[in-house]
Amino acid sequence: MDSAAGEFNVSVTNEEVVAAVLPTQEHWLPLSNLDLLLPPVDVGVFFCYKNNNTMVMNSFASMVGCLKKSLSQALVSYYAFAGEVVANTAGEPELLCNNRGVDFVEAVADIELQCLNLFNPDVSIEGKLVPKKKRGVFVVQATSLKCGGIVVGCTFDHRIADAYSANMFLVSWANMAQPTRPKPKQPCFRRSLLSPRRPGFIHPSLHSMYIPISKLPPPAATTTPLLSRIYYVTAKQLQHMQSLATDNGATKRTKLESFSAFLWKMVARAASTDIKGKKVVAKMGIVVDGRKRLADSGGSSCDGEKGKKSLMNSYFGNVLSIPFGQKLVEELVEKPLWWVANVVHEFLEVAVTEEHFLGLIDWVEAHRPVPGLAKIYCHGAEEGPAFVISSGQRFPEEKVDFGWGKAVFGSYHFPWGGNAGYVMPMPSPLVNGDWVVYMHLVKEQLHTIESEASHFFMPLTWEYLNQ
Repeated sequence: MDSAAGEFNVSVTNEEVVAAVLPTQEHWLPLSNLDLLLPPVDVGVFFCYKNNNTMVMNSFASMVGCLKKSLSQALVSYYAFAGEVVANTAGEPELLCNNRGVDFVEAVADIELQCLNLFNPDVSIEGKLVPKKKRGVFVVQATSLKCGGIVVGCTFDHRIADAYSANMFLVSWANMAQPTRPKPKQPCFRRSLLSPRRPGFIHPSLHSMYIPISKLPPPAATTTPLLSRIYYVTAKQLQHMQSLATDNGATKRTKLESFSAFLWKMVARAASTDIKGKKVVAKMGIVVDGRKRLADSGGSSCDGEKGKKSLMNSYFGNVLSIPFGQKLVEELVEKPLWWVANVVHEFLEVAVTEEHFLGLIDWVEAHRPVPGLAKIYCHGAEEGPAFVISSGQRFPEEKVDFGWGKAVFGSYHFPWGGNAGYVMPMPSPLVNGDWVVYMHLVKEQLHTIESEASHFFMPLTWEYLNQ
């Protein structure tokens, strides 16, 4: 696709701060041990709305007014997004809940929605429609397009929220804009749910997944730039991939395991063209959400098992782990897909337990105040390829409706700055079983994917979205 389609200008017309509509008592909210595993990186997300009959009746100014009013209401419960991160006396980040508010940017772009090159968000989204966060925890940009459409882009501090938490907030914000909607879920900020054990217990596997930053090797002198692209994968191709990833008579692998195995093979294939007989290892991590696992843990001050499950289901913060596998490039290329899928299943099994997350909380406690980091995030480019897959199947695109219709497209946007790549598969807005896949990988890997798996990964186009 022609990257020139992304060339357009965005002009900022207004900037202000939106605070919670009700005053809040200033207080400090400590970050949990799982929050402390996140480096200071920001996550972007955006939603595209086409001009429809409802929009014709509403000016951009009235839509922005609706966004601001509902945002100020949502921030009453989600006060963490209206605060700011400050270092405490131990040098660790804490959240000052002072209702400083959210920076809100209004802008206008000289392009029509149908001309946005969504396949290449580096030219259409990055630095244009998803705002850079300068202050606080959360920032919003509403951009008016030539066709009368609107793009709502947000950026938030990953140390304060994971995608699950951000999704809860986005749905609550949209619900506030429509009073007839069901009452939104109230977030839970009870950090005692993630308290370390006394005494703690750390499984040896955690030492291979995480590292104190004091033990990090020096950064590489040069880094390979990563590029962002968005593809779609049809439900038929996903089902076919799943069947290929399941050995005869074996337990059926999930779509995510099958997809991950296939992508791992593609990344290894890209590396195999330049290894010149060397033994090069390719690593792949998969983000695991621990809420369901920890909901079953005992020893809580909550009122019974149901109370614990309810609180964990609405817990706001990071409850993530990133287990990863590593195999020789030549092995990943040569072995059948079902074999690679089995490897994926095996390294995931370690992390999908209550004990893994309780142990990870204890691991962080044992190293504080020295921060820890997932080893795969700080992977050196010279070590061979590495990337992380984070499932975005809970992405609430259909529910983020502020009163002028559902988004025609939405996606996370996360060029996270590490040497490792990042991939997020999300449900297609067509709601037909297809996936939309955000990829942040090096050029050679994307080239291999597009040349050898073009039947599977197809560039996201408006022709596809307008079906």
